[in-house]
Amino acid sequence: MNAAIYKTASYRLLCLIAALSVSAGSVFADETLISKNIHLGPASCASSVCHGKLDRQKEINVWLNEYRIWTSADKHSQAYRTLTSDESKRIANYLGLGSATTAKVCLDCHADNIAKEKRGPKFQLSDGVGCEACHGGAEEWIKSHAAEGATHADNLARGMYPTEKPGDRAELCLSCHMGTADKFASHDIMGAGHPRLSFELEAFTTNQPAHYDVDDDYRQRKGEIPGFNLWLTGQVEAARRYLDLAGQKLGSNTGMYPELALYDCHGCHHEMDDKRWTPARGGPGVSPGSPRLQDQHLVIVQTIVGVVESAAAKAEMTEATAAFVRSGQESSASVRQTSQALITSLESRKREWSTRQFDRNVVVAVRRALIQSAADGNMSDFNSAEQVYLALESLSYTLGDRQQKTSALDRIYKEVENDSSFNPSSFSRTAQNVRGEF
Repeated sequence: MNAAIYKTASYRLLCLIAALSVSAGSVFADETLISKNIHLGPASCASSVCHGKLDRQKEINVWLNEYRIWTSADKHSQAYRTLTSDESKRIANYLGLGSATTAKVCLDCHADNIAKEKRGPKFQLSDGVGCEACHGGAEEWIKSHAAEGATHADNLARGMYPTEKPGDRAELCLSCHMGTADKFASHDIMGAGHPRLSFELEAFTTNQPAHYDVDDDYRQRKGEIPGFNLWLTGQVEAARRYLDLAGQKLGSNTGMYPELALYDCHGCHHEMDDKRWTPARGGPGVSPGSPRLQDQHLVIVQTIVGVVESAAAKAEMTEATAAFVRSGQESSASVRQTSQALITSLESRKREWSTRQFDRNVVVAVRRALIQSAADGNMSDFNSAEQVYLALESLSYTLGDRQQKTSALDRIYKEVENDSSFNPSSFSRTAQNVRGEF
């Protein structure tokens, strides 16, 4: 992954998102793997004979300065500290939580909030999102992982989380950056001031400060995830995760309103004189003024399906997505039914796409299809437009032509730089104007 991405517009956007919404917690698909062993805390890895060296070590296959990188450059180390800010105090006060630094709903996302009986002697919640929030409790592998002859397979057998697998990484990250049934940034929380959550796996992975090299030794031990596969897997898992949450959350509220965080924020939150609703944007069965279920990851996956499978498969998924969006106007039972049908198709694609080898022509075709769809007005809500921009940049890095696309990407970025000023028609016109460059 290219370090030059730090200088791009997406990094500015992602830094803002990460600083506000960085979180950690249990794994959606396998919560027991993260919480199985005792968490010893980052201090257990911080000595100069472990991962706390001042500089990267070049003569071995581990840098050994990972703790320094985490404390100095990784936003995850600042997650708990965010809870002490004036803004967090205000949010907690509005929600009647007392202190954000003690409220479970906050700690589940801004700290490694493992059960008390799973906390080792050096463990501190105030460390924020530490090593074990991603790698799993180190109790069983902290000694053996550095032993002579130790293998990655040995570490996994002792409870280390397999972040090198695209599907598992996507599930872990999205358990924090989208939520789970038990940990979710609700409309109440956002209404109190918490920022909207947004995520794209490949871009967020790239913008994390690197603490390892994907070199020959790494590939031998763990394999390698091509950027395109990581992006594909992230989109499919994000769509699947959202559908699962919609099926669980809608209808679970005891009050008058459904869980509005699952609906398109910008369908309601815009200036009154900004008359952006159209039948095409609303979709069949969605009337003006009605909250509309989100579909940003689904429309991205539709575009991928049209390239890597067939026009017929894309049409089938497009109709299934439209049925899901319509169900949000009907009943929670209808949402569960339509979401489950989509989940089934997504799970099979996730298994296949995460490891399938795609040639360069496919990546080019997907990138071209995305900008064409945007130009045609099919990505007219902010969430979809944001995902298009992040995808275009990620795929340009994969193709190795990011520098040549700078002007076009910067023009697209300007359209999604601020969700308050986003204009669907302007975004579509800009996509029309730059599509020839892709």
